[in-house]
Amino acid sequence: MLEVLSARYPMPETMLAYKNPWQLLVAVILSAQCTDARVNMVTPELFRRWPGPEELADAGIEELEEVIRSCGFYHNKAKNILACAKMAHNLHNDHVPQTMDELLKFPGVARKTANVVLFAGFGINAGVAVDTHVKRVSHRLGLTGHTDPVLVEKDLMAIFPREEWGNINHRMVWFGRDVCKARKPDCPACELERFCPKKEPGKSRN
Repeated sequence: MLEVLSARYPMPETMLAYKNPWQLLVAVILSAQCTDARVNMVTPELFRRWPGPEELADAGIEELEEVIRSCGFYHNKAKNILACAKMAHNLHNDHVPQTMDELLKFPGVARKTANVVLFAGFGINAGVAVDTHVKRVSHRLGLTGHTDPVLVEKDLMAIFPREEWGNINHRMVWFGRDVCKARKPDCPACELERFCPKKEPGKSRN
């Protein structure tokens, strides 16, 4: 499976636009239940007004909400992003920490977000980021029987070599968007079909 996914996506990377780990952290928080394309439309203005944690820590929450409104759930996202800015500024000298334990202390940051930031921002393979695409593809391929993202992550970490943990997330996300879609998976075009334990031969998985 890894060989097939690597051949399809030889240079995997996140679709979020960012210039440094702080921008990546904010973008990933905004991407919850929102498309990467929409986030990439919002972040240029956000980072123009508040380039880093120091500037954002002093921002008014109403102004921040207005900027990120189109990303959805903007009340909660603004509260978390503002709290993250204050933590980064007050506790980490305006930097994003490089450990899982420290990142999980940031408001609105769970393992998925932390894994993405650690790998894409610092090249650290701390785990496998599990979003809806990774969870769906993993289930359809029989790689996990769990629904809890933390348990799905543990299963994937046991299967794939550590040096591939960050890349397997990106490859499964892209594969989930391009081929193994939620509603209408394109099974005839799927290079992984021979590995897929379909419930009924000749029928697509739901």
